[in-house]
Amino acid sequence: MSVRQASNERLLGRIRELHADSQGALGAPRMHEDLIEEGERASKNRIARLMAADGLQGWPRKRIRSPRGKPGLPPPGVKNLLERDFNAPEPETKWVTDITEIKTDEGKLYLCVVLDLFSKLVIGWSMHHRQDRQMVIRAVEMAIWQRQGGWSVILHSDRGSQFRSSDYQKYLTRNTLICSMSAVGHCGDNAACEGFFGMLKRERVNRKKYRTMDMAKADIFNYIERFHNPRMRRRVAKSDLEFSAVL
Repeated sequence: MSVRQASNERLLGRIRELHADSQGALGAPRMHEDLIEEGERASKNRIARLMAADGLQGWPRKRIRSPRGKPGLPPPGVKNLLERDFNAPEPETKWVTDITEIKTDEGKLYLCVVLDLFSKLVIGWSMHHRQDRQMVIRAVEMAIWQRQGGWSVILHSDRGSQFRSSDYQKYLTRNTLICSMSAVGHCGDNAACEGFFGMLKRERVNRKKYRTMDMAKADIFNYIERFHNPRMRRRVAKSDLEFSAVL
């Protein structure tokens, strides 16, 4: 076996492990990202060739539509503070939140998440069979529990009725969260949340059939806390190490 063949065999072994860990979700682009983070120097094309030869592929993209109530006017003084700038210089400066639906044999299950735009971690989430304001508040409450500082944080959402409710608005004010809202009919204004929901559906939900809501809840918990968040933490840790090395 040549040196190149031996290198390919070693690399393919790791690809198989990562592919299995993701339950078959990772395609060549995201596999390349994970391998680069581990210190590999293989190109995306090389990884794609190895995966194709071994019959490994990710889950294809599918257009995701989030459920929305009838959009209305934002509360007085609330504007779009992000203006589609989804970069955050440090944690706890910009958060985004949204709702999506998960189909089960028992009916629809709704998931609300809160993402920190610095790390892309899901710092708050809640699930319920009704997409009401209490479900949204519970997700924000979880994010606040994990909060390290007491400074103001922008929390961006669409104009769904849950986010425009007086209970939600009062809760944000009490916890020094600054409300920001998308323009009507502009889903790109909350593209970060839409992107996460797209990955969740493509890599996990669309590949499963949930007989019960409890099964769906358990699987979504597994995806968020045992797959997505650990990957994001590794990325943040790697970035911190690279920044320290530069200094």
